[in-house]
Order: sequence, then C-alpha cells, then structure tokens
Amino acid sequence: GVTLHLSGRDAARLAGTAEACRARGATVRDSLLDVTDAGATRDWVEDAGRLDLVVANAGISGGTGGATEPADQVQRIFATNVTGVLNTALPAIAAMARQAPGPDGVRGRVAVVASIAAFVAAPGAPAYCASKAAVQRWAEALDATERARGIRLHAICPGYVRTPMTARNPFPMPFLMEAEQAARRSLDGIARGRTRVAYPLPLYLVARLAGALPPAWRNALFSRLPAKQALD
Repeated sequence: GVTLHLSGRDAARLAGTAEACRARGATVRDSLLDVTDAGATRDWVEDAGRLDLVVANAGISGGTGGATEPADQVQRIFATNVTGVLNTALPAIAAMARQAPGPDGVRGRVAVVASIAAFVAAPGAPAYCASKAAVQRWAEALDATERARGIRLHAICPGYVRTPMTARNPFPMPFLMEAEQAARRSLDGIARGRTRVAYPLPLYLVARLAGALPPAWRNALFSRLPAKQALD
C-alpha cells in the first residue's frame, strides 16, 4: 500500500529488489542512479512527488587494514558516503519543506545511514570512519533546527550487517545481523522518533568507550589487534 522510489547502480539487483517489493503490495518506481551525480539525483528526488521518508543508504568501504589508504580510494569513499548523502538529503529536505504536514504533524523524515564506526577513529579505516562520523553529526545537528519546520532527521548507526560489502571481511564480526533485522531496527527507531538509532547496544557501547580514549591510547590499542579487525 505504499509507493517506493528505489535507486541503485546495479541493474539486476535493483530489479530484483523492486520485484520483491511489488510482490508484497508496494508500488515501485525504480531508477538506475549513482548518487555521486548531483544533478541526476536532484532530478530523481524532485520528480518523486510527496516524500514521507527518504533513506540515504548508499555507502562504500575500502575495507580495513594497516596500510595507507590510496588517495583515489579516499576520494571515492567521501564522494559516496558524504557527498552522495547530501545529494540525496538536501533536495529531499527542500521538497519536504513545501509539503503539508502528515497526520503526525511531520512534513517528512530523512534517515541518513551512518555506522557505529562513526564513533571510533579506527586507524584501519580512516576514510570510512570519518565519512560516517560526518553524516552522523550532520544529521543529528540539523534535526535540532529542522524540527521547527516539521522535518525530522535520523542518524542510523548499525553495527555489522550481512551484506556483499561485509562479506569481504576476513575476520569474525561480533553481533553480525541479517539485513532484514537491521532494517526493522532502523524503522522502529525512526517510528519512535529517535534522532540517533544505534544498535546493537553492546557494540555501540564498546565503540563509544574506544572513541573516548585519548588518540595515542586508541592507536596503541588498535595496533595490538590483528591487521583486519577495525570496525567497518
């Protein structure tokens, strides 16, 4: 009974997702799109009509390890994880500001998918951690002011989720979740009106503790771990 606007770069995976949603009763408008293309993303958002919830979920990772990140990898991560989020969220917020409030008094919601990695400056994944920290803090800060216009922002900060991206991790991932479980926890947090939706709690608490350590102590701690065990 809902209308979904879905985008992605992989035509086959996008089509499969769209068909699965249609089978469950949704109206789906799917578009092949790269969110790093600001103009195309803006047009896609503006053509959608009324938007009740926008999920800025596109994200990439260079993996984890002790080697210096190549410059082009750093640029790609920030282009997708930060600029891609802004390319999606900013036109959505502008469109929502012109909408009438819904039954709950909210004009629209924007959920930015960050990560528990946002809370730890892990030496093994500096660009990934920094990009996720940027969008997490941006969403949380903006929510405080956009509420006055009836628009809500939510920073979604999951731990490890079983996806093609994490499938490449050659190390045990504590509290690994299935994608459906993560989606349900994210939507539940949004429905409860939480600005920050972070889960699972044990991993979140560990990340906050590690993030509170002095940088020298934190770097020394990570240097004692096997090369591939930074948060991702």
